[in-house]
Amino acid sequence: MTSDVAVPAPETAAANGHGEAHTTAGFGALTLGSIGVVYGDIGTSPLYAFREAVMAASGAEGAPTPAAVLGVVSLILWALIVVVTLKYVVILLRADNNGEGGTLALMALAQRAVGTGGATIVLLGIISGALFYGDAVITPALSVLSAIEGMKDVTLTFEPYIVPLTVVILVCLFAVQSRGTARVAAFFGPIMCVWFAVLAVAAIHPIIEQPQILFALNPLYAVSFMLHHGIIGFVTLGAVFLAVTGAEALYADLGHFGKRPIQTAWLFIVLPSLALNYLGQGALVLGDPGAIVSPFFQLFPQGIFRGSMVVLATMATVIASQAVITGAYSLTRQAIQLGLLPRFEIRHTSEAHSGQIFIPRINQLLLVAVVLLVLLFRSSSALASAYGISVTGTMVVTAMMGFVVVWKVWRWSPIAAGALIAPFLFLDLTFLAANLLKVFEGGWVPLALGAVMIILMYTWRRGSRLLFEKSRKLEFPLADLVAMLEKRPPQRVPGTAVFLTSDPLSAPTALMHSLKHYKVLHEKNVILTIETAQTPRIDPAERVRLEQISPTFSKVTLKFGFMESPNVPKALAIARKLGWQFDIMSTSFFLSRRALKPAAHSGMPRWQDRLFISLSRSANDATDYFQIPSGRVVEVGTQVTI
Repeated sequence: MTSDVAVPAPETAAANGHGEAHTTAGFGALTLGSIGVVYGDIGTSPLYAFREAVMAASGAEGAPTPAAVLGVVSLILWALIVVVTLKYVVILLRADNNGEGGTLALMALAQRAVGTGGATIVLLGIISGALFYGDAVITPALSVLSAIEGMKDVTLTFEPYIVPLTVVILVCLFAVQSRGTARVAAFFGPIMCVWFAVLAVAAIHPIIEQPQILFALNPLYAVSFMLHHGIIGFVTLGAVFLAVTGAEALYADLGHFGKRPIQTAWLFIVLPSLALNYLGQGALVLGDPGAIVSPFFQLFPQGIFRGSMVVLATMATVIASQAVITGAYSLTRQAIQLGLLPRFEIRHTSEAHSGQIFIPRINQLLLVAVVLLVLLFRSSSALASAYGISVTGTMVVTAMMGFVVVWKVWRWSPIAAGALIAPFLFLDLTFLAANLLKVFEGGWVPLALGAVMIILMYTWRRGSRLLFEKSRKLEFPLADLVAMLEKRPPQRVPGTAVFLTSDPLSAPTALMHSLKHYKVLHEKNVILTIETAQTPRIDPAERVRLEQISPTFSKVTLKFGFMESPNVPKALAIARKLGWQFDIMSTSFFLSRRALKPAAHSGMPRWQDRLFISLSRSANDATDYFQIPSGRVVEVGTQVTI
């Protein structure tokens, strides 16, 4: 079953300049919050990134050589500087969509700039959104597993309990999502501040012991390593990329914290701490090549310090996982509003912050996928091979859409825009190629997850368009119907009838069926259309558009941003202030509920027809999604072939 308002039609809306965070919190609080939420993922990369990269660089040689260690540390440091600092912190944070970041916000911004020829940009948005779900599954599994593995460094007796304990922690993490992140988030910033401080301090002693590690600050060591190691250098690059995973979160959470707090936290706290820690791990392995088995935890003395660090690392990885889970909810809401996914139940977990939401179905699917990954791979080293492909794919797409924004929105010449973006795109493509070497070791997992999501999003978008076109052909023009009804009005009944439709030019199916079966018409009739703008939020003054089309018929258009959850009663309260006289207690909402059946020739393959129909059946009820009081809703059933 699906309703007549299944797909709100995206509408172009003008951007109103660069936005900052949608909150009045102080700069210090926002900076602290960004350290907790934004940098959790990239902040926990030292747990496994250096180890995996050096082991890849050592290849068949076994023990890491000084040249390999210096080359890897140099590659990691310069990846952090070029990919994260220059591409994201300096350039992309300026490419905001009314203060919102992330791949779908960037897609909407680029699509608005291009206009009608934006099909390729929509496809890029679908690909990047789908790959993000792969990231959202792998990040919790890899992060928590790598932290719990630190117990082996405390005592080997813990080894059999690593996988069961990881699963228990992940189940608990997903179980508390329904309570909302607000209470937990208050602890995120301070814990991550302690984490970054410990990362930096633990590295100082090894660096003093092996000061030659500071040569890694010279980018020539990275270049030399790549030139002299051939295919091994290329494989190593795939592992080096683990150090910059999480950069996408920095851009996606732009709307929560604002540009300057995110930039300040990165430049003054996160980047220095990460750089010191990677230098410290490198210095440790230079002094003792055997430490490569677990260089992160061996920075800390055996006993109470190392045990405490395992606990702190577990807390940090849970925070990193929380950030990406929250990101998956936000991405899903944006995808629903942009017509890429069917309506799912969205619960708001905070009265103060509209961005804090919980989507039960996404939560369940993520939990199942994450636990399956842990049980399938059983170690962070095995999972590390699966990581990276989804993130590099997203980064490549982001760079491509970034080029469109720099060219069309910032109004640079195509040559200047290309000169700015091309070096980053080349680097992203190089990282992607290096990660693709790991497809058979586990890299197929995010690709498979991404492929499933791409098929679902494409099928929903294509099926919705076909259904809309087919319905329009079958429907009667609204203007003609109103003219007929005003000339020869049927029996009138008191009150107001509101008919929801996605096509304001055609007579709603619910209105036609109401006239056919009841042969009556209300005193006042409203044709209500809900539109989704390509901006994250809409000014309340632009929320409602009223148009009187006859003495007893009027059109009302409600517009919502793609980051907002549509609330029809609240929006209609604004309409009352604009002069529309109605009483909610004498108003009935009419929706048509359509049962879909596959047609002989729909424009899609039969399997895709069946997939679209099953997706439409799983969609949340329009009454709940638009927050209409269920006691005031009348649903009219109709059968449609697609």
